[in-house]
Amino acid sequence: MSREFWDERYGNEEFVYGKLPNKYFKEKIDELSVGKALFAAEGEGRNAVYAATLGWEVTAFDQSLCAKKKAISLAENNQVTIDYLVSDLDNFNYTSASFDVLVLIFAHFPEEKRRIYHRQLTQTIKNGGYIILEAFSKNHMQNQKENPKVGGPKNIDMLYDLDEIKEDFQNFEFLEAYETETELNEGEHHKGKGSVIRILAKKTNEINW
Repeated sequence: MSREFWDERYGNEEFVYGKLPNKYFKEKIDELSVGKALFAAEGEGRNAVYAATLGWEVTAFDQSLCAKKKAISLAENNQVTIDYLVSDLDNFNYTSASFDVLVLIFAHFPEEKRRIYHRQLTQTIKNGGYIILEAFSKNHMQNQKENPKVGGPKNIDMLYDLDEIKEDFQNFEFLEAYETETELNEGEHHKGKGSVIRILAKKTNEINW
């Protein structure tokens, strides 16, 4: 989706996905040793700010300037700092093997670019580092029909298949990788039953794609 779409969505005072971290992300980040974390397509900063309150050194990016302003405000209210860049994936400049964890929470990319983006992002992770991912599955479309307030991409090509996502991360050991239904309560745009994919994976080696 376009920068204009996200600027419009994030342009109001309310935090459209809430201020609290995603439950799956919180459960996993709480178990990891503190280090450097990268948050892609981070939106209003709820997950990045939570990590910073735990002592993580946080870098986040999103294509929306409105999202950045709200994320910085949330960080200030929580008395932490985060490094937040306004960028899309095509223009994001990264340093290889510089982060201990990559966080992808409802970071949905077009099918024709998803694998490229995921493999670019994995290059930022150190060997032994982790991915934490939660995203809507292709089965989520039925939930959207029953309850439009549950959110998620309306285009099935933007929704994810577990086996395809695992193929994106071939140089990782999957500690968890499953599809499930969960009750979402994240602001006004993620509310109700959702079908999601969850992954916790550890980088085992570097691949030159």
